[in-house]
Amino acid sequence: MSLILASASPRRAELLRQAGITFTVVKPGMEEKPDYSLPPRKMVLALAREKAFAVKETLDRGIVLAADTVVYYRGRVLGKPHDTEDARRMLNLLSGTVHEVLTGLVLVDAASGTEESGVSVTKVWIKKLPEITINAYVSTGEPFDKAGAYGIQGKAAVFVEKIEGCYSNVVGLPLSLLDDLMRRIDSEV
Repeated sequence: MSLILASASPRRAELLRQAGITFTVVKPGMEEKPDYSLPPRKMVLALAREKAFAVKETLDRGIVLAADTVVYYRGRVLGKPHDTEDARRMLNLLSGTVHEVLTGLVLVDAASGTEESGVSVTKVWIKKLPEITINAYVSTGEPFDKAGAYGIQGKAAVFVEKIEGCYSNVVGLPLSLLDDLMRRIDSEV
């Protein structure tokens, strides 16, 4: 099975390499426009599906993998921060609370159009963060390409008290769900 990652995310690529999965990267070449009117589960699946099909249309064969990750907190979807102030706002919201990280995964066979999809949800508890800690973290630049303005695999690892669910989901690619979807699509094509 030839896997094509429809993402420029270095974290997703690293997780695939870590799992021993061979892949190539083809960026979707589309502007991501999340539909915030949808419930979070449907929103991440819809955006992942758009990415997958944008890449599928450029290929004759292979299995395209696309993903979209958001942080969901008290009825709000938190994507990637727009600027320093937005990153601080998000981290202040999450400080001392629990939130969910949702990742929608879509696999589509470029030749047949066969599709498999699913959503992984992980609960994350963030300890109370003093303002000085938030400011120091934001000044590292790490929050700016991450949903919810933090990366569990980076400097923000010390903020996380516990998680319930898949760790790699919080990084941006739930490997257990991916394995399930790959087995299903492999049996169909």
